[in-house]
Amino acid sequence: MASFNDLIAKNNLVLVDFSAEWCGPCQTLAPILKEVKEHFQDKLSIIKIDVDKNNALARSFLVQGVPTMILYKSGQQVWRQSGLLTRTDLISVIQKYAD
Repeated sequence: MASFNDLIAKNNLVLVDFSAEWCGPCQTLAPILKEVKEHFQDKLSIIKIDVDKNNALARSFLVQGVPTMILYKSGQQVWRQSGLLTRTDLISVIQKYAD
């Protein structure tokens, strides 16, 4: 888990996406996340975590449903949401912390 924490700490703005291959909303979210990354460029890092392959990590973050997204700014959690968001809504949330 140290490498996960290192990734969160070394990047200013990090969006962690807990998802699963079998999850329909997670598959819908994938292209949205790509567009969000293109919008923010180097200001945002996105880490995708497959809950089936990283069950202990998902449990440690109390992830009970997918997709669950957690936004970190300078290593501190600033936002968390379970469920699907539109591209516009996600950009709006991240923008609050990007400046």
